[in-house]
Amino acid sequence: MTNTYERLQAILAKDYQLAPERITLDAPLEALGIDSLGLADMLFNVEDEFHITLPMEAVVLPTIGDVVAFIDGLIAAQSTGVAPQGTVTVPNLLTP
Repeated sequence: MTNTYERLQAILAKDYQLAPERITLDAPLEALGIDSLGLADMLFNVEDEFHITLPMEAVVLPTIGDVVAFIDGLIAAQSTGVAPQGTVTVPNLLTP
């Protein structure tokens, strides 16, 4: 069974032509060439892959590990039926 990190790694390797060994949990998205527009696109692909709905609130996701934790949190929350519905707002997610 693949975990969230491995599934996200596969998405990024495919969509951004990144070598899987570059996609580590502590890798900053910006260093991988993923800007705020790229992050928005990635999150829409994440919605489809993980069958989750992104919240309307903006989130800060500077690293791959942050994205993995965000996805895992949404999966857990939505499985209990308490997650907000809507889409993610992406003003500038790379700035802490």
